[in-house]
Amino acid sequence: MLSQLRPALVLLIALTLLTGLAYPLAMTGIAGLLFPAKAAGSLVERDGKPVGSSLIGQSFTSDRYFQGRPSATSAADPADATKTVSAPYNAANSSGSNLGPTSAALAERLKGDVDRLKAENPTRPVPVDLVTTSGSGLDPDISPDAALFQVPRVAKARSLPEDRIRDLVGTQVQGRLLGLLGEPRVNVLALNLALDGLGRK
Repeated sequence: MLSQLRPALVLLIALTLLTGLAYPLAMTGIAGLLFPAKAAGSLVERDGKPVGSSLIGQSFTSDRYFQGRPSATSAADPADATKTVSAPYNAANSSGSNLGPTSAALAERLKGDVDRLKAENPTRPVPVDLVTTSGSGLDPDISPDAALFQVPRVAKARSLPEDRIRDLVGTQVQGRLLGLLGEPRVNVLALNLALDGLGRK
């Protein structure tokens, strides 16, 4: 019996060390050498302090800032562990909403968001990515149209000309990867940091 178990146990231990320890450490080391910033979480710094990641969205609620897509992520309710509460951009609980197209709660939230945004900028149609959540709930990017939609609000809140804010948005648009993959996008954190930089000039 022991002679039959020994090869299986040796193989289990060897593969565990190889695939569970050696391989992950090697990949982490190679990634750290070749792509140090990305391997460290793509952190964005301001004045030497991390203010976020270019890969994970954040909640910006002030009218002085551009806002990202809604987030459907949640966290455990501190008062009752059997329930959850809304926790936008919670990277520990990346998920989309389970609400489907026939959900009354989803329809009500969408209507409220659309009405609020139409009041903010009645001259333009509301971009869909400003009212819909992404599959992960962590999307850091919005479409250029969604950024341009917010220009009047941000310009008014900062007492700056709309053309200046619109030009800033244009400088932050990232094209398709390799000219083919994905859609043009604007990273909300990078745009807001550039926006704050306007006041420093």
